[in-house]
Amino acid sequence: MKNVIDYLNENPAMYVATCEGNQPRVRPFTAKAEFENKLYICTNNQKNVYKQLMDNSKVEICVSGKDGTWMRLEAKAVSDNRREARVQMLVENPEIKSMYNPDDGLFEVLYLEDATATFYSFASAPTVVHF
Repeated sequence: MKNVIDYLNENPAMYVATCEGNQPRVRPFTAKAEFENKLYICTNNQKNVYKQLMDNSKVEICVSGKDGTWMRLEAKAVSDNRREARVQMLVENPEIKSMYNPDDGLFEVLYLEDATATFYSFASAPTVVHF
């Protein structure tokens, strides 16, 4: 998973895709964290993205590298209600502290389970990482 985290650190804009019925929905995310050897994302439980993930936990994330590479990550998003996970997200993403706090009742963190990250390049064959 280290190469996935490194890639996300180098290329912070992630495009997160969910489903709403039969309609795909995509939006940019930047906040992510590594906690207990799992990759986490976060959102507000009042947003459509959270409702979509609760209805269908399948998620796909696409990240474009500055070097012309890209990564596509497929996973199941699992809600983690522990305060420690929310705190870690805020530690790794201080820019969101103005929007959330660990006890506000809105801040949700989700880890990615059964994840497959595929790294692509026009110059070489894809590389697959499971975590």
